Amino acid sequence: MLYRFLKFIVGIGIRFYYKEVKVLNRDSLVNRGALIIISNHPNTLMDAMMIGYASKQPIYYMAKGTLFNSKFKLWLLRNLNMIPINRKGEGATKGVSNQDSFEACYRVLEEGKTLVVFPEGTSFLERQLRELKPGTARIALEVEKRNNGMLQLSVLPLGLNYLKAEKFRSSVLINVGEQIPILDYLESYTQDHGKTAKRLTELFRVNLEKVLVNSSSKKQEILVDDLAGLLFSKYRKNEGKGVEGDVAFLKEIRNRVQEIQLTEPYQLIKIQVLVQNIQWRLRKLDIRADFLDRRFRSRMFFRQILFSISFLIIGLPLFVFGVWHNLIQFKLTEYFVPKITKDLEYVAPISVLLGLILYPVFYVLFYFIGTNYFEFSYLLKLIYLISMPLSGFYAYSFNKYLQHISYKWKYIFMMMNNKKAMLELQEKRNELRSMIFN
Repeated sequence: MLYRFLKFIVGIGIRFYYKEVKVLNRDSLVNRGALIIISNHPNTLMDAMMIGYASKQPIYYMAKGTLFNSKFKLWLLRNLNMIPINRKGEGATKGVSNQDSFEACYRVLEEGKTLVVFPEGTSFLERQLRELKPGTARIALEVEKRNNGMLQLSVLPLGLNYLKAEKFRSSVLINVGEQIPILDYLESYTQDHGKTAKRLTELFRVNLEKVLVNSSSKKQEILVDDLAGLLFSKYRKNEGKGVEGDVAFLKEIRNRVQEIQLTEPYQLIKIQVLVQNIQWRLRKLDIRADFLDRRFRSRMFFRQILFSISFLIIGLPLFVFGVWHNLIQFKLTEYFVPKITKDLEYVAPISVLLGLILYPVFYVLFYFIGTNYFEFSYLLKLIYLISMPLSGFYAYSFNKYLQHISYKWKYIFMMMNNKKAMLELQEKRNELRSMIFN
């Protein structure tokens, strides 16, 4: 009961924090028997929240024992279907026994339920799949052995692809892979436990890499992100198709960078130099890279600017209403999150959990203040309550639109007053695009 209630509340927080959460191959998540979900682990608690959000049935999680360091946390987290495990190097948490925890995992699977394991063991905000621990394979093989191969257990790889994991209103693609039957490895496991567990762990890695944009190093990840930032454009026909298109674009760039790295390493150096040059020019001109794909026609731009100004004037009152009812919560969250954690991996989950407390509290406060000073009918009271969060999203979008207009003005003035510099920059960017995609 507690799990379902908190899942509902956290689901609201996720939908508020992230602009788009898309699940591919969701049918594979439906529990038709014992199932272990394995996933990458870039965003700490948010990863578990995301998988719970995507799954219709209740799921159980293996979590590090240090989270269960008080009687209250032990009670609460166990009621949230979390199973503690003491990890090497972190010491033993009081009240947590690994033997009991493994037995709890076996019971979950023997009852035909779903268990989530993050086989990397640790969480870092990066697009690199770290070494997988063999514990997941051992659990899967051991529980199947205990049940004489009758459990029909499968392991399901799931890729969490965050575009900007810590950023408010960014996007997430949850890519669900194909199930891996464990029974195929049972006979081998009875003959050689260690070798079979390692072989199965390697298979897990291969299948996880298929559902991720996985970089081989931090340096490569930074280069791929830089290239995506410079080359992605909503003004091109085949780009800007939502989070699925964004992730596919990232993956295409990653594949090309890996290919160039293997076949033309000197070309990769040229690409890195050109990226730095274009970034420097963009900062100097203070314009966005995707504006370079826009065709400049002064009359059209001035019509758009006039329309934008009209829209801004008309929309200003609702913007002010939204800011008035949401700014305090936003600023408090912005203030407290860096105080609570210095790690980017914890920014999103802490922001969501703080938001789930602060925003409702202030909405209720504004509601009582507003209804005390003004006589509202029941319908107006309901409209007022609903309008507070909705106007907050509007205010955020309005502010983003102001930034867009600012960049548009700068682009117009640059094309009118320094067209040569703009054309040179467009030429450099086209050169970079041809080096990557041709």
